[in-house]
Amino acid sequence: MRRRDLIAASAVLPAAAAAGPALASSKSGGGSTAAPAFNMSGVGLPVISGGRVRNYVFVSLRLHLGGHATPESMRLKDAFLRDALVRAAHRSPFTVADDWTRLDAAALSASLLRSAAAIAGRGSVTRVEVVSQAPRRRTGVRTG
Repeated sequence: MRRRDLIAASAVLPAAAAAGPALASSKSGGGSTAAPAFNMSGVGLPVISGGRVRNYVFVSLRLHLGGHATPESMRLKDAFLRDALVRAAHRSPFTVADDWTRLDAAALSASLLRSAAAIAGRGSVTRVEVVSQAPRRRTGVRTG
C-alpha cells in the first residue's frame, strides 16, 4: 500500500468507525443497550524475526469497557494505551512464527488488557478485540 493511501485511510477510518455505532443504534430503535466500547485504530506494530524488523502490521482494536469506564474517559487515555502497546510489541513481539503479515491476536489482547488495568484502572477494559490487521508488505516468510 502506498504511503498516501495509508494517510488517507487513517483520516477516514476513525470517522467511519465513530459513525457506524451511532447509525446502528438509531436504526434499532434504542430498545437494547449495548456494552460501551472504544475503538482504537491505526496502531503500527513491528514484526520482528531473527532480531530484525521484517514488517509492520497496522491493527485496529476495539476495547470493550466495563465498570466505571466510558468512551470519553478512555479517549483521554488513548495515547498512553498506544504507547504501552508499542513498547510491549518491541519488548516481546507478537509475531506469528510462520507468517510476517499478521500478529498473534491473543498475545496482543492479553498485553493490552494488562496495560489497561495499570493505566485506566482494574476492570475498566473487559475485553480487547482485534478488528483488523493490515500489513505494510504483503509478503510472507522468506526462506534463506
